[in-house]
Amino acid sequence: MIYEITGGRRLRGECRVQGSKNSALPILACSLLCRGETVIRNCPVLSDVEATFAILRHLGCRVSREGHTVTVDSASVTADDIPDTLMREMRSSVIFLGAILARNGRASLSTPGGCEIGLRPIDLHLDAMRRLGAQVREEFGRIVCEAPGGLRGAKIPLSFPSVGATENIMIAASLAQGETTVTNAAREPEISDLADFLNGCGAKIAGAGEGTVVIEGVERLSPAGHTVIPDRIAAATYLAAAAVTGGEITLTGIIPAHLGPEIGVFEEAGCRVEADCRRIRINAPSRLRPVKMIRTMPYPGFPTDFQAPAAAMLTGAAGVSVIIETIFENRFKYVGELTRFGAKLRVDGRMAVIDGVERLYGANVVSPDLRGGAALLVAGLAAEGVTRVYDSRHIERGYESPERVLSGLSAEIRRVEEDGTER
Repeated sequence: MIYEITGGRRLRGECRVQGSKNSALPILACSLLCRGETVIRNCPVLSDVEATFAILRHLGCRVSREGHTVTVDSASVTADDIPDTLMREMRSSVIFLGAILARNGRASLSTPGGCEIGLRPIDLHLDAMRRLGAQVREEFGRIVCEAPGGLRGAKIPLSFPSVGATENIMIAASLAQGETTVTNAAREPEISDLADFLNGCGAKIAGAGEGTVVIEGVERLSPAGHTVIPDRIAAATYLAAAAVTGGEITLTGIIPAHLGPEIGVFEEAGCRVEADCRRIRINAPSRLRPVKMIRTMPYPGFPTDFQAPAAAMLTGAAGVSVIIETIFENRFKYVGELTRFGAKLRVDGRMAVIDGVERLYGANVVSPDLRGGAALLVAGLAAEGVTRVYDSRHIERGYESPERVLSGLSAEIRRVEEDGTER
């Protein structure tokens, strides 16, 4: 599939932000621990979510969706493994490790797949499961974790504040015997959302969203309803699209406090940003100012997931901007495609230097990964002429119907087959 964009239109209007992909996926995995029907609201319609459904169904759960409300019935779980074909669908599939192990006492899975944005080793996950009392071994390319006597609470220091490892520990430790303390834990809003869901099911988790998280294990969790938080990365991407086109849009259903560093970058670029408890309004100048330096960092720093769309936004700024990527080593794969628009970027190791140009021109480009693909959409909206973004499957992993959202904001964009047939 292809996104076809006729650029140069100033974005304007209002839209509601989708539910968070990075929150929905661990909550869906966690539903395995609740023996009954769990109802998850504001769940986005994404290919990564569909891949999560496929894993849940393989494990024996019944999954149904009505709009943005998903029901997972995990009363009868019949498997403790995830086939390689399902693991390869997305990078975050390792989040099932803690849930399967806590539910069944055994979990078997292979290395997760997904976007090739750099190493995302699961060593922290495996070390945490060992500390919780699991035996971990490799068999014919698969990782097998077993805890026949159940998991036990432990003190787990993380060498890096990994979001996935923090989530896996919280999930597994919720049903472990005794107390687990995680230090140097990830602090992302999605961590707090997962803890809110677990606590609603009867878990006892304190400190989520801070550097130290304490989990007191309980005997069982009960099904509960939960509403997923809004997607801060999708919100920032649409704000970037408005900024690069000199637009003025309002996003609703968002939590502005989750976008502190991003809002700071928009303001430095010359945008006027107004925010209240559930709404953000951006008014961009006709040409953006450069941003001296962006350095990606774990939350509450600037998110690596927004690095690529931010770079696309700054390709049209009146001066030189610098981005330093500290999380993933291959996060600049999109740069070569951006230069096809006439953008001037150069990469030196983990640093990208962006020399803003007055005009971008439509081009045929290929989405290299999820956020890189979003960057190409942002650039295409600003470029003169027609842009075609190929390999849309990457973008659809994290953005729900971006063509519909952007069309509602006055963009001229459609999703078509390679023969030009509209979908």
